[in-house]
Amino acid sequence: MNPSKTMNPANEPVSLRRLFLFFIPMGVSVLLINLSHVIINGTLARSHSSAQETIIAGYALGMSLLTVSERPAVLLRQTCSALVRDRLSFRAVARVAAYVFGVGLLFGAAVAYTPLGHWIFGGAFGADPVVEREAIDTYHALMFLSVFSGLRCLYQGIIIYKMRTRWLTIGMVFRLSGMFALSQYFLHVGVHSALQGATIFLFGMIIEATISWMEARRLLKEMPEKDEQCEVTQPKQVLTFYNPLLYSALIVVWVSPILNALLGTTEKSSLTIASFAVAGSLMNLMLGFFTYFHQIALLFVKTHPLLVRKFTLMLGFIPTITMSIMCFTPIGSWMFSHVLGVKDELLRASIHALRGFLPLVFVFPWLDTLNGIVMAHGETKLMFGSQLANAITTVATIVALAFALPDWNGALGSMAQSGGVAVELVFLAWLFRRNHRAAK
Repeated sequence: MNPSKTMNPANEPVSLRRLFLFFIPMGVSVLLINLSHVIINGTLARSHSSAQETIIAGYALGMSLLTVSERPAVLLRQTCSALVRDRLSFRAVARVAAYVFGVGLLFGAAVAYTPLGHWIFGGAFGADPVVEREAIDTYHALMFLSVFSGLRCLYQGIIIYKMRTRWLTIGMVFRLSGMFALSQYFLHVGVHSALQGATIFLFGMIIEATISWMEARRLLKEMPEKDEQCEVTQPKQVLTFYNPLLYSALIVVWVSPILNALLGTTEKSSLTIASFAVAGSLMNLMLGFFTYFHQIALLFVKTHPLLVRKFTLMLGFIPTITMSIMCFTPIGSWMFSHVLGVKDELLRASIHALRGFLPLVFVFPWLDTLNGIVMAHGETKLMFGSQLANAITTVATIVALAFALPDWNGALGSMAQSGGVAVELVFLAWLFRRNHRAAK
């Protein structure tokens, strides 16, 4: 389903300055999301010392499953910003969203209240009974998370299309304030379960979803009932765009667990997994601000392609420059040791692993931009093929590297992920060019 060929949503003419004002609040909101995890982990870390490790492990295990179950709801942001141009098309997307929310709620309830939770956490994840119980308990709150996360993303799609992205930052500020207040209450009464961490997360998401709804409802009232240039009127048209995104996302979310499982087979498995995780957290911090190039391309590549190219070229190299500074100057070691508390052998392994992420950071802005171009043309089925190529390459690379360079620790994982992303970019570019050559 091709997104409608409507005029630019902004009332003002599009300029480079306008793109920066559109992009920066989205980047800031991503950085603030990292703070929300700091609030929760900091709260759980202040639990009773005898239960601290179990509580944190149970919360982490519950969240690892949520990253899979929440993904279909998160995709509603791109779907809404790409397809919704009037109230009729919004109702079509909202009907698809209702099914997504229903399935997510049923899955979460099954994890929390049926043996499915035991089979997943105790069986597939191999958690001991105490940690398993904590992880299952988190789902008494997390079962609602995909609903409110999806509502947030659905309404943010409208906010992004209408270029009111400052509301993403405003929503995150209110979300963090609410989470911090609830965390202080739990610290006052005592932290004794992983469910409290999940409750803080849910409470913050409800706040952010509410603010997004309030602003999006106002913007919806300004939109026409039916835009003649908008082709989307039925849920089946939405699914043509949404389903390939869903299928490709479900492939990608399983790469990380598989990668960690394979890293666990190396000679120094604990050091390997820990250094990969620590390097990955710093890499995500460096890259986090630059994860919305796809929205720039999605909304503006058809009407202002040269402006999108100029914007991407201006910002696209910044992540690589900042990562290079972290990898090859004392600043990186300082960040690891003073901010993340990493020292000695783990510090050296983490720096090594961080260098393995350099190709990924270099490739990502161009891949994200190309994904936006693909979505702007309604060709999301191409992304399924490219992300499948990514997954296959990543798994094959980690297997080969684990045999060839077993003492490279976390760098095995970062190099494998970098290889997968590079192949994804090349394969997607080839698919996109082939499609458009055939169309001429």
